[in-house]
Amino acid sequence: MDKPELTLFLAAPRGFCAGVDRAIKIVELAIEKWGAPVFVRHEIVHNKFVVDDLCKKGAVFVEELDECPNDRPVIFSAHGVPKSVPFNAEQRNMTYVDATCPLVSKVHIEAERHHKNGLQLIMIGHEGHPETLGTMGQLPEGEVILVETVEDVKNIQPRDNKKLAYITQTTLSVDDTINIVEALKKRFNNIIGPHKEDICYATTNRQKAVKEIAPKIDALLVIGAPNSSNSKRLVEVGKSSGCRYAQLVQRATDIDWRSLEGINSVGITAGASAPEILINEVIDAFSERYNVKKQIIETAIENVSFKVPRILRETPV
Repeated sequence: MDKPELTLFLAAPRGFCAGVDRAIKIVELAIEKWGAPVFVRHEIVHNKFVVDDLCKKGAVFVEELDECPNDRPVIFSAHGVPKSVPFNAEQRNMTYVDATCPLVSKVHIEAERHHKNGLQLIMIGHEGHPETLGTMGQLPEGEVILVETVEDVKNIQPRDNKKLAYITQTTLSVDDTINIVEALKKRFNNIIGPHKEDICYATTNRQKAVKEIAPKIDALLVIGAPNSSNSKRLVEVGKSSGCRYAQLVQRATDIDWRSLEGINSVGITAGASAPEILINEVIDAFSERYNVKKQIIETAIENVSFKVPRILRETPV
């Protein structure tokens, strides 16, 4: 039988960002430098395939520093950690490497600067997400108020309405965040925002590409992990931009082929922690079932890179 025709719209950019690429390299270089095992506090990035691959190479993933022995190196994930974590590592004379994305670290620095200037912080972010916990943990308890929605903005009670600044998680929906920022500015006239928006370039670029392809497609597949904030936002952006069927899949085996019966076009993108090998796996799965025509929709070119910490670049004596 002849295979049905199908157009795949491939979003670009998609997949790994510079912060994720750097974090994975840090774990690989640490194993190369110190040997296995190397401990990693929390998933280095939110992707099971990446984590499993690093486990095979000698990484051991834990949730808390208490689970790490004193005599083995520990790496802090790309999402960032509260200040208490490196402090405790130093108290135990541990070797540690901070793989926090530099764009997340930028938000940490902003928060500290505002705090030193006597301002209370309002953080737009998702409760319980490691990046949010890490950012809020840069300051003493009570100095950062978390808001997730416009409704939250109505209910918060800061110390002084005239001494406020706001920061955001780097992986939020651009459109949703704009609405929350507008609500903050409307309620607190003097609130200070970042010099440059905190939502990172990779999150913004991937959402922009999805907005571009959403009206052209019958279905959207976002390759990413269910605990990946930026991947889940891509699904939401796809739906809000005109694509009725938008689903998050970790890899090709998760695709619900019955739901795709009768379609003519599918958009494919991937969250910032999803490797290209999983994207190609999904494309190959479609090629087995359809006569595929590919169209690349490129909305931005990314050439950002971040250096790994000096300790991993130094040659052992």
